[in-house]
Amino acid sequence: MILLQSPSRFLLQILKDRVLSGDKGVDIDCHTVEFDDVRYHIQFSMRNAKVMMLSVALPLSPPEAILCDGLPLGAIDAIKASYGTVVQILDPPQDGFDLTMKIILTKLPSDEEQRNAVLTQIASVREVVLGAPLKLLLKHLSSKTVAPNVDKLVALVHRPNESFFLAPQADKVTIVYPMRFQDSIDVVLATSFLQEFVEARRTAALNNAPSCMWSPVPPLELRGMNADALNANAGFVTFVVSPRHVEGRKLDKTVWSLLTFHAYVSYHVKCSEGFMHTRMRRRVESLIQALDRAKSDAEKLKKLVHGGSLRRLSLKNEGN
Repeated sequence: MILLQSPSRFLLQILKDRVLSGDKGVDIDCHTVEFDDVRYHIQFSMRNAKVMMLSVALPLSPPEAILCDGLPLGAIDAIKASYGTVVQILDPPQDGFDLTMKIILTKLPSDEEQRNAVLTQIASVREVVLGAPLKLLLKHLSSKTVAPNVDKLVALVHRPNESFFLAPQADKVTIVYPMRFQDSIDVVLATSFLQEFVEARRTAALNNAPSCMWSPVPPLELRGMNADALNANAGFVTFVVSPRHVEGRKLDKTVWSLLTFHAYVSYHVKCSEGFMHTRMRRRVESLIQALDRAKSDAEKLKKLVHGGSLRRLSLKNEGN
């Protein structure tokens, strides 16, 4: 199975090209969209070659999601911690966007390896911003504490008008995903995929992975939530994350995997659907070829029989 990568490849390529081009660059004003409706607007002008502007529009938040000044909880602190003086946050952001950052190119490290690491981190701004509240809660889990001033059930946005939920405790964090799909075929495939996903977790090779459960009805952790938040046509997936899953470098990987779980499922559902369509087309083509061969054999037999009758008739006439 394929895991989605955190850095935006398009954004990373633009950043690297801009740094390598130096004084020979060109003006840039482009938009790009990633999965789950995350939009970027990149601007650069040779009249001010030392800075680049990057605006980010996040998925539209549902009413139950926690926000702070229009951004996920802890997003501002996460940006400052990740980028330092290389990035400045502009307030207010560009119209139609949730965040606008000024990237000061002259403050990038001179060492190529370190510079590429910073550029990769900037291209991962989606993870930094949307994953900030999730990372905050899981950091406390690693120390077996609960973040202060946090509700027993926390809703975090991950798709337009859709949330997933966290129930933090000192020894574990329970994460629940209401799985929604628009296409009826996707619903069937996703339901089957998720049931197999849960079964695969029970194998001996995955004993150290977070426990995983699927249910067609909301789990007890979501008791009291409004009906819209619990509307899921492909059931509910629950993960239980323990401190050992967020130790050291595991934290970032766990945050990204949880943040993009729905996209991960959607990707493999579409791949499965495309694979089945390909197999069906090949099967239809083979059946058509078989029918064509049968048709040609029947025509040959008909010509052979008809030709033999004519020859017998002609011999009979000659005898008379």
